[in-house]
Amino acid sequence: MAKGEGGEQYSNASLLNKSVNSDGIKLARMPDHRNRLSICNKICYAIGGAPYQMTGCALGFFLQIYLLDVAQLDAFYASIILFVGRAWDAVTDPTVGFLVSRSPWTRFGRMLPWILFSTPLAVLSYFLIWYVPPFENGKVIWYLFFYCLFQTLQTCFHVPYSALTMFISSEQKERDSATAYRMTVEVLGTVLGTAIQGQIVGMANAPCLAGPGDIVANLTNYTAALNGSEHVISLEHTRTAYMIASGIISLIYVLCAVVLFFGVREQKESCRPRSEPMSFFQGIKLVMGHGPYAKLVMVFLFTSLAFMLLEGNFALFCSSTLGFRNDFQNILLVIMLSATLAIPFWQWFLTRFGKKTAVYTGTLSVVPFMILVVCIKSNLIVTYVVSFAAGVGVAAAFLLPWSMLPDVVDDFQVQNPDSTGHEALFYSFYVFFTKFASGVSLGISTLSLDFAGYISRGCTQPKEVDLTLKLLVSAAPVALIIIGLSILYSYPINEERRQGNRKLLQEQRDNEADSETDSTELANMV
Repeated sequence: MAKGEGGEQYSNASLLNKSVNSDGIKLARMPDHRNRLSICNKICYAIGGAPYQMTGCALGFFLQIYLLDVAQLDAFYASIILFVGRAWDAVTDPTVGFLVSRSPWTRFGRMLPWILFSTPLAVLSYFLIWYVPPFENGKVIWYLFFYCLFQTLQTCFHVPYSALTMFISSEQKERDSATAYRMTVEVLGTVLGTAIQGQIVGMANAPCLAGPGDIVANLTNYTAALNGSEHVISLEHTRTAYMIASGIISLIYVLCAVVLFFGVREQKESCRPRSEPMSFFQGIKLVMGHGPYAKLVMVFLFTSLAFMLLEGNFALFCSSTLGFRNDFQNILLVIMLSATLAIPFWQWFLTRFGKKTAVYTGTLSVVPFMILVVCIKSNLIVTYVVSFAAGVGVAAAFLLPWSMLPDVVDDFQVQNPDSTGHEALFYSFYVFFTKFASGVSLGISTLSLDFAGYISRGCTQPKEVDLTLKLLVSAAPVALIIIGLSILYSYPINEERRQGNRKLLQEQRDNEADSETDSTELANMV
């Protein structure tokens, strides 16, 4: 049988996949390429990863500053919305993963119906997150409700999509190739989300509010504005810009979901038969009890927390501490463009030196720039250069750990050959810790800014706020990265073990196919 083609159906009339010589000895199987993924299949699959990255990037970079400066919520209430929303989102991941794992097979597959039916309400709730309601008393409830609703519906999209990796092909090489396409499109999604949200909002950025210490310095600008010699952008213009940006992202979200649904065929035969259904808590115990998976999850938890802190506070850091209020969206775009350009390099590095080495190198490469950005004086050109260099490491730190997850699932299947069909659980808990890290980072950072005395739309901030932002984008992420990579040191799946698991799984699939073929032939003879 062809390497990695373990689930095809066989018939007694076909000698392509199984041959027998005159002595009754089985000969080597001839390759069968019917279920290999085409480039079109891989592109359509990869496009499905863009909605999560676009919306996640827009929310990660801009939601905090939107709630504080546009919706004008108190920093304490903004921290509650960000933390509770993400905490709720984290809880829904294993829940949805459990429900997906118990979903029946349909003519469209088991994962794709979840993606299709969750999309319409997801885009509606996403749009309403960026709408400022015409009342004051219920604002907190409004944002909390639609934020939690969107996170739930997006989970119903992203968990099945993540698990779909294991269902598009039985061959590890094909899955790795599809994952590489996905990584590229996901980074392009972050660029697209940052560009759409940042550039549209940047063109309608309302001026800051001058405090007592800012009046003299900004007297000329305010006098010109009052005399009508320059156009003044109001807060209403900024709110409209956020809605336009969210509408465009919502439209792209729908288009990507449609391409994924019609461009990818979920292969029932690419997975081995599922074992008996188990309870939710049994599923948790099962996946978290697998040592390599638990270690990988902890690595991902700490490194994600580090980069979520950087992502959630970098816009405020650029606008408030560095003073680039009108340029922060361009700085964010430079980071994402750099990350996109770095993807081919990291894909080559991964195949040349191994996944574990790639994660170490890529994650550590961003640390010097995290330190440098808070040490240099406010200089726009230097900030652009540092941001471009940092983007190279950001691409590796965000995306390379995902390439290690299929290896863990394969390792689990090798060690537990009778326990199958739990791919959605593995992916859902992985996403759970990502979102948990995001909720903790956004909640703590926004609450810290409240304690430091953050001034909504202030032209300048107290020194305590500047110090807090420096800690949140530099010192804290660096410490968390060091902890995460220390855990990675004990991660046991190296390239040798990965290749060994691949061969063992192939042998298991071959044996299952042989048994099925022999049973079919015996039934036909009878």
